[in-house]
Amino acid sequence: MPKPLTVAVLAGAALLTRRALRRRVRVSPLWPLPALDPPTSGRPRTRALRLRVAARETVADGVVQLRLEGRDLPGWEPGAHIDLVLPSGLVRQYSLCGDPADSSSYTVATRLVDGGRGGSREVHEQVRVGAELEVRGPRNRFPLVEAPAYVFVAGGIGITPMLPMLRALPDGADWRLLYAGRTRESMPFLAEIEELGADRVTVVAGLPDLDGELAAVPEGAVVYCCGPEGLMAAVAERFPDVRLERFAPRASAKGEAFELELRRSGRTLTVPADSTVLAAVRAELPNTLYSCEQGFCGTCQQRVLEGEVEHRDELLTDAERADSMLICVSRARSVRLVLDL
Repeated sequence: MPKPLTVAVLAGAALLTRRALRRRVRVSPLWPLPALDPPTSGRPRTRALRLRVAARETVADGVVQLRLEGRDLPGWEPGAHIDLVLPSGLVRQYSLCGDPADSSSYTVATRLVDGGRGGSREVHEQVRVGAELEVRGPRNRFPLVEAPAYVFVAGGIGITPMLPMLRALPDGADWRLLYAGRTRESMPFLAEIEELGADRVTVVAGLPDLDGELAAVPEGAVVYCCGPEGLMAAVAERFPDVRLERFAPRASAKGEAFELELRRSGRTLTVPADSTVLAAVRAELPNTLYSCEQGFCGTCQQRVLEGEVEHRDELLTDAERADSMLICVSRARSVRLVLDL
C-alpha cells in the first residue's frame, strides 16, 4: 500500500495542478490555444470617473467654467480633453483648461450654442455646484510639441486647449497668438492671455484678416488652430500642416448607400445614403452600444472583416483603422462592408 506521505504529496500536487488549470482557462477559455486580445468593439475606451462639480463660474458672455473635483485623477498634458457625460446621457467633449499639476480637479469651459444639439444648454441650465458627473479620459490628440516657434489661432471657445499650452511654454519661447471672437466680452480668459504676453497677442473682435495677421510666420513654426469650422478651414488652406482640434464631425455621416453584413448575427441590410451605419445596425441590434455620435468617444468601435472604410472619425489610430471603424460617422468606400457583429 502507498505510504501516507506519498499519498499526501500526490494529492497536493493534483490540487495545485487543478488550480493552475482553472487560472489558465480563465485567462484563455480556448486553452491550450493562446489567449485572445480583449475585444474593443462596442465599449468605452477609457474607464469612467465620478467627479463632483465644485465650482461654476461665468467667465465670458455665454461661457460657463466648471471645476470638477476628485482624488488622484489621471494626469494630462496641455491639449488634452475629457468626455463629460451629462445627466441626460448626452456625451460631450471639452478641452481641459486648468493646471495639469493639479491631480484633484479638472477644469473645463463651455459656450452656450443656440441651435446646437442640446449639450451646451444642458450644462448652462442644469449642471450646478454639487452635482456628480461621469467623466471619461483624459485623452490628447492635440499635444504641444517641441518646435523653434509657435503660432496659435483661436476662435472663441477654441482658446481653451491653448491656454494650458501658453502657460507651459518655456521662458524665451518664440510664440504668437491670434485670438478672435464676436466681441471682447464673449472671449473667455482674455485678461489672463493678454498678461501672458501683450506684445505677442493679437485680439480681434470680429472676423480676423488671416492674410495680414499670419503673413509673417517664423520659419519652422508649428501652427495650432481651434475654433469654428470656417476659421479652421481657412487656416488649413494657408498652412496644410496645421494642427487642428475640432469637436464636431469633419463631414456629414451621409453618403452613398451600401450593403452591410453583420457576420455573427447572420443578417444583411442596406445602409441608406441619408442615414448612418449606427442607425442601420441599431434597427437590427438595438443593444449595440454608442455614445457621442460624433466620432470622438470610441464607444461604437466595431471590427471590420471585409470591405473598404471611409474613416470620418477624430479618434482611431492608423493601426486601429486597419481593421475597425466608428460606425456613428464612418461609412463604406466599397459597395459592401462586413462587420464582426
